[in-house]
Amino acid sequence: MKAPAPADSRVALPPFWLPILAGLPVTLCMAVMALPDLGHGHAGAYRALYAVAYVIWTIPLTALQRGLWRRHMPWWLAILVLLSLTYLLSLVNSVIAQRMAVAWGQLPSFLWSRIFSGLDGCWLALIAFCAIHAVIAYYFELKHEQQRVLMATSLARDAELRALRYQLHPHFLFNTLNAISSLVVEGRSRDATRMIARLGDFLRATLEGGDNHEVALADELSLTEHYLDIEKARLGSRLSIGMQIGPDSLHALVPYLLLQPLVENAIRHGIAQRREPGRIDLHISRMQDRLQLRIRNDGASTNSGQSQREHRPSAIGLRNVRERLEKLYPSDYHMAYGPTDDGGYAVSIELPFRPGLAASTTVQALAP
Repeated sequence: MKAPAPADSRVALPPFWLPILAGLPVTLCMAVMALPDLGHGHAGAYRALYAVAYVIWTIPLTALQRGLWRRHMPWWLAILVLLSLTYLLSLVNSVIAQRMAVAWGQLPSFLWSRIFSGLDGCWLALIAFCAIHAVIAYYFELKHEQQRVLMATSLARDAELRALRYQLHPHFLFNTLNAISSLVVEGRSRDATRMIARLGDFLRATLEGGDNHEVALADELSLTEHYLDIEKARLGSRLSIGMQIGPDSLHALVPYLLLQPLVENAIRHGIAQRREPGRIDLHISRMQDRLQLRIRNDGASTNSGQSQREHRPSAIGLRNVRERLEKLYPSDYHMAYGPTDDGGYAVSIELPFRPGLAASTTVQALAP
C-alpha cells in the first residue's frame, strides 16, 4: 500500500486576504436578491444577517481550502468536504435566524425541523465563494509555475552561455602557450617573455570582466587590444591592424569575448599562414537600431584550406560565437562568413543595437 504524500507547506498559494476580498461582490448579489423582500417586516434584518454571516464564514473556509491544497487532497474529496462544511455553516445561519424569529414573535417556538428549509441562498453563496477561491488559487499557481519555468529556462540559458564562454579559455590558452613554445624553440626569448607578459595582462582583464554576458563595445575593444598585443609580440611586423569604429556605437552592448575569438581565428587561419605581412580590418558601425560588425583578414595561400580548417572540431571560434549569439539574440541576429573577392576572408555580424551604461574603460583613437 502506497503511503500518503506528506504535507507540503511550500505550495504556491495566494495571499490569505485575496480570495476574501474577491468574494465580497457575492454580498452585492445577495443584496439584489433581497430587494423584493425589503419592507416586509424584518426581512432586511434577516438578509443583513446572512450577508454578515457569509463574510465571517469566508475566513474559516479560506483556511480550510488552503489546508486541503497543502495536503494535496484529491479534488473529489476536497469538494465533498467543502460541500459538507458549507451546508453545516448554512444550518448555523438558519438556527440563528430562527432564534431571531422567535425573539421577535414571528414564530411561537424553535423547531429543529425548520432549520433545513430556505438554505439555498446561504449555501449557494458559500459554494460560490469556494469556487472563486479555487479559481484564484489555480490562476496564482499557474503564474507561479510560469515564473518557475522562466527562471529555470533563464538559469539553463545562463549555464549554457557560461559553458560556451569557458570553452574559449582553454582553446585560447592552448594556442597561446603553443605559440610561446615555438618562440622559445626559435630562440626568440625576448619575444616569448613579452608574449608571456601580454598573456598575463589579458588574463587579468578577463578575470576583471565579471560574469556579465554582455559588455559595452568600448570594453570589448579594450580586451581585444590586450589580445592583439599578444599576437603582435609573436608576429611583429607581419601583423597590421586597421579599425574603424563608429563613435555612436562605443556604448552598445555586445556579447563578452565576441571579438577575441574572431580575431584569433583570423590570425591563426589567415595571417599566421602567410609568409608576407598581413592585415586585419575591423569595422563597426550603427545603422539605426542595428549594430553591424565586420572583420576582414588577408587570407592564407588557398581559401579552400582555410575553410576546411574553420569547420574542423578543433576550430571552435566561429561555432562558439554563433552558438552564443543564438542564446543571447534568438532569431534576432545575422552572421555570415566566407572568402572575399580579393582573396581574403570576412566575418559579418549584425546585432540589435542596445545601449548600455558608460564603458568602464576608455578606447583610444581607433584609426585604420
